[in-house]
Order: sequence, then C-alpha cells, then structure tokens
Amino acid sequence: MLGPAVVPEIIDPADAEKETELAVLSAVAHGNGPSGLTVVQAALAGLGRLDQAHAMVYFQLIWNGLREPMRQALEALVMERQIEGEATFPPFVQKLIDRGELKGRLEGKRDTLLRLLARAGIVLTEDESARIQACTDVATLDRWIENVLGAKTATEVLS
Repeated sequence: MLGPAVVPEIIDPADAEKETELAVLSAVAHGNGPSGLTVVQAALAGLGRLDQAHAMVYFQLIWNGLREPMRQALEALVMERQIEGEATFPPFVQKLIDRGELKGRLEGKRDTLLRLLARAGIVLTEDESARIQACTDVATLDRWIENVLGAKTATEVLS
C-alpha cells in the first residue's frame, strides 16, 4: 500500500524535476505533514517540465489530497508570490485555485438558498431544484436568496 512510510519526501525542486511522478506521489503522501508546503512546492516545480494538460491533472491530484489548512497555505503562498512579482507557479495553478474557490462559493450559496426555501416552506419541483443546482452565476444565486424574503412560491424566488 502506498503511503507516507513508503513514498520518499521530495523537497528539492531539482529532484522533483527529474522524478516528477514521484514528486507528485510525495506531495499526495506528505502534503499534509510537517514539511507539506515544501513538498508541494517541489512537486509544483517539477510540473513545470510537463505539458499543461498533464501538469493540470497532476496538480488536481495534489490539490485533491490536501486538507483545508494546507490548501489555504498554498493559496496564500501563490497570492504572496504574485504580489511580489515572483511568478514561480504555472498560471494554471492560480486558475485551478480560483476555480476551486468559485466552486466552493457556488455550493455554499446553493446550500443557503435551499435551506432558506425549506425554512420558508417553499417546495421545489424537480425542474426548479435542477435549475438551482445548475446555476453557476453568483449574482443570480444572490438575487434568488434575497427573493426568498416575502416569497410564497418558487416561481417568485427564481424570477
């Protein structure tokens, strides 16, 4: 079984560039540990030698393996480097982090809307529920959340 005991900790970016796949495994196995941020940074340096499609898949694997505190630390590091003008991460890293934040915000807003509708006693049809789940516009979800106040039907909310 693969795990931290079996996979070496790759912390040197030069090693990660030579053994990119091993560095990715290292980031997944050790990314939440005491040296997590260093291990993840090394793996990201290794991804720079790959074509963007493969690098994005590997980054997604690493990102999915990180727990929230480490994700936040990585986001902070990416932001800090951007502010300082040190673009040490491939551009897709920022895009994927941004996409993840947006996805989380959308899920949170959908959840809030559904809870408010349930509290207001407004029952949704299957189509109305699917429409809410399919919505990817933050402003629309915000408007619908505001519409719940005083609404008697789902049609009034989703107008």
